[in-house]
Amino acid sequence: MKIAVDAMGGDFAPREIVQGAVQAVQEYGFQIILVGDTEKITAELGSFPRDKIELVHTKEVIAMDEHPASSVRKKKGSSIVQANLLVKEGSAQAVVSAGSTGAAMAASLLYLGRIKGIDRPAIASVLPTMKGGTVLLDVGANVDCKPQYLLQFAIMGNLYASKILGIIKPRVGLLNIGEEETKGNELTLAAFPLLRQSGIDFIGNVEGREVFSGDIDVIVCDGFVGNIVLKTSEGLAMALKSMIKQEISCSITAKLGILLTLPSLKRFRQRIDYTEYGGAPLLGINGISVISHGSSTAKAIKNAIRVAADAVENGLVSSIRADIEKGQDTKGVEYSEEV
Repeated sequence: MKIAVDAMGGDFAPREIVQGAVQAVQEYGFQIILVGDTEKITAELGSFPRDKIELVHTKEVIAMDEHPASSVRKKKGSSIVQANLLVKEGSAQAVVSAGSTGAAMAASLLYLGRIKGIDRPAIASVLPTMKGGTVLLDVGANVDCKPQYLLQFAIMGNLYASKILGIIKPRVGLLNIGEEETKGNELTLAAFPLLRQSGIDFIGNVEGREVFSGDIDVIVCDGFVGNIVLKTSEGLAMALKSMIKQEISCSITAKLGILLTLPSLKRFRQRIDYTEYGGAPLLGINGISVISHGSSTAKAIKNAIRVAADAVENGLVSSIRADIEKGQDTKGVEYSEEV
């Protein structure tokens, strides 16, 4: 298996990207293709053995502030485009990028295409909870959605939780302002009956305070709401870590006490660390495309590569294709604009 990695995408590229790729090779033995400026990549690789790392040179990079779709079409020699082309032509089985989310999504849509029956792909992020992890989708690919989009998100999220997270029968909820079926806006009111008829284990509406309970395995929402939930969660995690540090530094007693609680604090930090999950797969694409945070460290990139490899090994794309084709036993629900 070969994973194509956009070496020039991200706030700390290529240093952290290359280091993450090296760690993935060392820890998992994956074959990596680093796509980007080979002179800069080679400088970061140093004397690391090249038997499991290939380099593909590109001259162009799509910046964070460039228009995603037009840049992908104009800059065909960019690292993110070339990485996707490696997957399209079969030279790699998955692509990972920490660059512009819009550009990564546009490149995968343009060159890999959508799975037949999927109207819109969704970015699926795993949030840490009291009992493990919860898949939240969409977290930014589609700010405006139709009811059938949420149905498709639910089907794809259900498969991701099952295939990648190993949850036997994922519990799927619809993010809403109340638990009652009659609550919500036009979108959630229309999506509720579709999810109830879908054949997945739909448990109904889920309020925001339940997101981190661990009682729901997959939470479905439009990309506008999902992105706010994701960014708020990241901000809260950072604030909690800062608050803990401030309290510890307040007194000598607190500093001494930290020695006793250090193992617990380390476990706590690990549980809320987004780098543990690495990246978010773009579900619904006819290939494996994993999008990482722009500020990804080497650890995050290493884990994003692991996520991509897991998706390939578990046949995630073929499973989504099969379930969409058979309608996930939706009892007559059609995947069309009229739903």
